[in-house]
Amino acid sequence: MVTEKILFDLDNDFGDWFNGKFEIPKMTNKLYPYKELFSPIKVNKLTIKNRIVMGPMGNINMAEETGRPNQKMISYFEERARGGAGLLTTGLIPVSYGIDPTVKELGDLSYFPRIDRTRTVYSGWRDLASGVHAHGASIFIQLTAGLGRVGNPQCLLTQLKLPVSASWNPNFYIPQIPCKKLSGHKIKKMIKNFGQAAADAKASNLDGVYLHGHEGYLMEQLSNTAFNRRTMGRYADWQAFGLDIVREIRNRVGPHYPIMYRIDLSLALNATYQNKINSVKSLKKFKYERTIEQSLTYMKNLVEAGVDMFDVDLGCYDNWWLPHPPASMPSGCFLDIAKIVKDYFAENEVLSNAGLPVPVVAVGKLGYPDLAEQALRDKKCDMIMLARPLLADPEWPNKAYSGKVSTIMPCIGCHEACIREFVEGGHPQCAVNPRTAFEDVFSREIEKSPNPKKIAVVGAGPAGITAARVLVERGHNVTLYEKDKIGGALIPASVPKFKYEIANFVEFLKGQVEELKKSKNFKLELGKTATTTDLKAQKFDAILVAAGSENAKLNIKGIDNKNVITVNEAFLNPKVFEKAHNVVIIGGGDSGCEAAYWLAYELNKKVTIVELQANLMSNACTANRGHILHYLDKGGVVTHNLSQVQYIDGNMVKIVKNVHKSVPNPYNTWQPILPENIHNPLAPKIKQTMEEVDLKADVVIIAAGLKANDSLYYDLVKNNVAPEIYNIGDSFKPGKVFTATKYAYRKARSI
Repeated sequence: MVTEKILFDLDNDFGDWFNGKFEIPKMTNKLYPYKELFSPIKVNKLTIKNRIVMGPMGNINMAEETGRPNQKMISYFEERARGGAGLLTTGLIPVSYGIDPTVKELGDLSYFPRIDRTRTVYSGWRDLASGVHAHGASIFIQLTAGLGRVGNPQCLLTQLKLPVSASWNPNFYIPQIPCKKLSGHKIKKMIKNFGQAAADAKASNLDGVYLHGHEGYLMEQLSNTAFNRRTMGRYADWQAFGLDIVREIRNRVGPHYPIMYRIDLSLALNATYQNKINSVKSLKKFKYERTIEQSLTYMKNLVEAGVDMFDVDLGCYDNWWLPHPPASMPSGCFLDIAKIVKDYFAENEVLSNAGLPVPVVAVGKLGYPDLAEQALRDKKCDMIMLARPLLADPEWPNKAYSGKVSTIMPCIGCHEACIREFVEGGHPQCAVNPRTAFEDVFSREIEKSPNPKKIAVVGAGPAGITAARVLVERGHNVTLYEKDKIGGALIPASVPKFKYEIANFVEFLKGQVEELKKSKNFKLELGKTATTTDLKAQKFDAILVAAGSENAKLNIKGIDNKNVITVNEAFLNPKVFEKAHNVVIIGGGDSGCEAAYWLAYELNKKVTIVELQANLMSNACTANRGHILHYLDKGGVVTHNLSQVQYIDGNMVKIVKNVHKSVPNPYNTWQPILPENIHNPLAPKIKQTMEEVDLKADVVIIAAGLKANDSLYYDLVKNNVAPEIYNIGDSFKPGKVFTATKYAYRKARSI
């Protein structure tokens, strides 16, 4: 009998998973050839050529404002089809315009692609389908009822309309804003819209529909007892909405058109928040979530209604690190969840209406061929879903099939380009692959320069190596200088076990440098500091400075004490902590909180964070931030936010702290930080009551941010060392891998 115990066990395991509960994968090909991964599978009447599914990554702002897929979106999908995936799925496509006000912008425009508008959009979908089919792949369109309570509440200002939901629920972004209960009439209208959209998808030559029923979006709000607390009418039955949608689609497209359903086996809110769910105002309504047993019964009923396959995971927006597992989560995190469903279907002899077993697609950081193949061999799932890994390297399937696994560019789990970028107003991209979502701009083949040059690149971090690789392909003669080791700032960042994906990316970068060394146009100067004098003597035509960044310095009395180190020094010299018990970290940004996680869970230290601002990790993606903060809280890490260090005196740090009751909880993971350009007029005002606090500190870590290491660049410019001098990566603006590789790639292609 399946119980909710597995959810509580996983919540515990996902904190210190790297201590033996999950394996840390690498890009190896020990199980090659991948017979299971590249075997065909039948879904209804459709044969899919292999077991690789491209997962949905919201195609926000990738279509025209009318919703018609344009060349950007078409080229993006064709690239993944060319790369060898058997089945592609689109991001969410709403069918709820005029019902859910959060999916529409002023002027009847939308940042989502559309298929419901008019015949105007059909040509884009037909062209997209043709591009995918040309490479032997299939594609499903992901249809969604909308966003509901997890939609942008800005509709209240722009349209004078409340967001909607299954019942009166708080909005996720601004809980003070209520979401209006949908009428039965509007729910029935959405069901009709699903049927029409499916019929239009079939007419547009798309191969199936994919129902977006998870993660707490509107379809799940109507299909989960956490959100649906209706007491009257047909849709007080929380199963009715999903079942009616499937029946309507079957009525419109016939018995043989594939229907896939995306579901979470549980929201896992009780397992995540435990006692907090009774005390946090915006969570307590959701206590009576759909159980695992209820989900399994619902899935069985969905199959009877006409669903052909499922992918399954856990969680929702309120514990967003579960449905969007970040870098610090283990790979294969939901394989046991997929196996629960697969075993249930087998034990209960659940077959589709086509008389076939119902494939279960596993999700959750499966971007390592050996891991994916083993999951299939162990019968934990029937197919493997890869989303971010196919943004990082569209050729993942082709490379795995040919055994060239070490050449796969690994996803680093940062969420900076694929999610945070569109949250901030852009469109999905990739931190390690600058060409992702720019396939319409940059050709696959890098053109040779008509004027080959002698070029120096200073710094072998992500920016420098990206630039060097492109410049060599352009036909330039390139010298890459690196004073220390290949990888730059990623080397200290890769030390914690939970940063294994950064470590794998460093290995990939090393492999790229080894490939470059085979070219007669490339020279590596490792262990050599590039100086203005040396560079001038070489008479380069162009110089690209990718010298990275350095830790910002604080003007604090005692900052030069022997027990005070930078966060990078901490990662590179963990022996410093052998005799330490109490560690104080000054700075609660990404690096400070990751250091705290490492110290608490890997080195078993008592850790305190001091942060000047109200929030920790304020510049991180919600999923990445949530996972770290949740386990810092569980691990007993003490945080003093809205606090300032006065001085450091030996083994004591004196701080002054705002202790007013209005100070926000630094470990609030059930509510996101809004983008800087979004004003929340309902946010509670923070008042001040200051108090001095003494903190014990055997070691003090400074994690107060970075500043550009740009002195070399400006010295080169001052001394006219070369006709062309460019500053790229962190030495231009300290940031993320995303910006470093993106800017370096574009600059190098233009030289």
